[in-house]
Amino acid sequence: MTVLRSYVNGAWTDPAGDGRPVLDAVTGEEVARVSSSGIDMGAALGYGRSAGGRALRELTFHQRAALLKSLGLFLREHRQELYALSARTGATLGDARFDVDGGIGVLLSYASKARRELPNDTVLTEGAVEPIGQGGNFVGQHILTPLRGVAVQINAFNFPVWGPLEKFAPAFIAGVPSLIKPATQTAYLTARLVELIVASGLLPPGSIQLVCGGVGDLFDHLAEQDLVSFTGSAATARQLRAHPAIVGRSIRFNAEADSLNCSVLGPEAGPGTPEFDLYVRQLVTEMTVKAGQKCTAIRRALVPAALAGQVAEAARERLATVVVGNPATEGVQMGALAGLEQREEVRRSVKVLLSAGRVVSGDPDHVDVVGASAERGAFMSPLLLQADDAGRPEPHQVEAFGPVSTIIGYHDTAEVIDLAARGRGSLAGSVVTADAAFARDVVLGLAPWHGRILVLDREDGAESTGHGSPLPMLVHGGPGRAGGGEEMGGIRGVLHHMQRTAVQASPRVLSGVTRQWVPGAERDTGGGHPFRKSLTELRIGDTVVAGPRPVTLADIEHFAEFTGDTFYAHMDDEAARANPFFDGRVAHGYLIVSFAAGLFVQPDPGPVLANYGLENLRFLTPVYPGDELTVTLTCKQINPREDAAHGEVRWDATVTNQDGKPVATYDLLTLVAKEWPAA
Repeated sequence: MTVLRSYVNGAWTDPAGDGRPVLDAVTGEEVARVSSSGIDMGAALGYGRSAGGRALRELTFHQRAALLKSLGLFLREHRQELYALSARTGATLGDARFDVDGGIGVLLSYASKARRELPNDTVLTEGAVEPIGQGGNFVGQHILTPLRGVAVQINAFNFPVWGPLEKFAPAFIAGVPSLIKPATQTAYLTARLVELIVASGLLPPGSIQLVCGGVGDLFDHLAEQDLVSFTGSAATARQLRAHPAIVGRSIRFNAEADSLNCSVLGPEAGPGTPEFDLYVRQLVTEMTVKAGQKCTAIRRALVPAALAGQVAEAARERLATVVVGNPATEGVQMGALAGLEQREEVRRSVKVLLSAGRVVSGDPDHVDVVGASAERGAFMSPLLLQADDAGRPEPHQVEAFGPVSTIIGYHDTAEVIDLAARGRGSLAGSVVTADAAFARDVVLGLAPWHGRILVLDREDGAESTGHGSPLPMLVHGGPGRAGGGEEMGGIRGVLHHMQRTAVQASPRVLSGVTRQWVPGAERDTGGGHPFRKSLTELRIGDTVVAGPRPVTLADIEHFAEFTGDTFYAHMDDEAARANPFFDGRVAHGYLIVSFAAGLFVQPDPGPVLANYGLENLRFLTPVYPGDELTVTLTCKQINPREDAAHGEVRWDATVTNQDGKPVATYDLLTLVAKEWPAA
């Protein structure tokens, strides 16, 4: 039988010994053996820091994003193989797609966000430049740089593809290598995933490593620049978080743990409403997808007490049609749990829950199975329970990590918020209601205890991704019992792997460090009009000063007539003077911006291809008839695109009046050719 290898120090390595057997969740046959015995954990971390970290830090955010996109597209071509192997974990084809396609989607999403939201550079600035000295020669700004360690991920068994990829993607974009430690029950699927990644040849050496088996002494070798991301039980999270290396070296530790997620049905959403149907359909889906083995699944169905019986009956009718069995058999809608041990653990939890309630659908000890043996496979009936007393602690404290949910009745908004909070922190909650006022009260009441809340109604039901679907652009994580951490969350997930540092310096030096022009740094006005320069010629600090141009009353009136903007401050002198901000009729703000463009533009065909927006526009001083405008346009940031013949240039625009006072400031964004004439 195959003993899974680990991929460390740039090579596939066989463990010492025979390892622990892992069984097919459907047939009970042995799939593989797993062991990390003999793996030098310290050497693996050292290799990641030296080889992987160094190689990744040499790449820009955009270059890493391009590699991530290529990897996602490569894995797409191997989905069928991963689907087939996923069936051995008990997953149906739909479950496998949720896992495999979801993980690949995370790679592509992060690649896209990084190209859109991060610079084509190796350093990221955050926030505005802060003036510190009175003379303008001493300023500060926050920068973010990649940590010099390894992102160690300890994963759960339920998502052997999505789990590693959703942690790997933001770390890779940040420039930090990963070491993946999958859960033993489904390690063979993660191992095949990593085999494909390595075989692609797309990633720099050391940027991804795999350890199959136990963690051994891995944590003893962690250093201050390393990170740990854990998904699993709250008990294990507490144990790992308290490890002397984590505590003593202040190592960043992110946990996604147990979560007694709830779904709230609004009091107005009775039978016959679209919201009632949405609620029941979502509840059954969350119970049966991945056989309920989702950290975001609905464990507590919080419904108006008067509707509890009707919700139970409607859910029971839908659950009665769910076919349980071998995922390879046509018509099967729910597969097996990850293993027999997991099934027994769920049954033990159900016994505790039944001390506070009763079964309204399903049988904890029996299930009709299609295409497989109910004894050899880890099959279980979907179980819908109903609590006899909403205040009993068991439904709010015990998570049966399988196809199990409990209906709990509530009487008013305050009570449902209190019941939700008794879960002591959750990853995801949902509110199904058409009542916006009820939704606001419940969302604000639940928010301190939840990482994510879905509000579902007839308007968004068709487009909703569902209660339990993590999205790479949003936070996945939760407070309290749910781990107290965050994963993904778009660029927030990237920043978790970076160090924020406040740099205090002169404008000239800060501009050199960040590769962005900083107010107070040198400007170069002697090299010709910067709009005549391609990206290869343009430099940070290149500047054009244009003007002055007088603003006349006729200009203001013509602009008002031409645009239809006849706001009183532009047209009525007496009314304008009554305004606390003006001394008479003033020019339109957009007239000022238009005049500025007319001053700095170079009209002939050239490397500037398009203007695609303004950012941070502020009007600072009123412009009156007779004032004269001068604009100073300075190249602030150059951002070449990796996959195009052009790039983005950010310009600092400052418009001043005849007294030198700034009347408008903004960032101008243009697309500029890398070469001109174009090749």
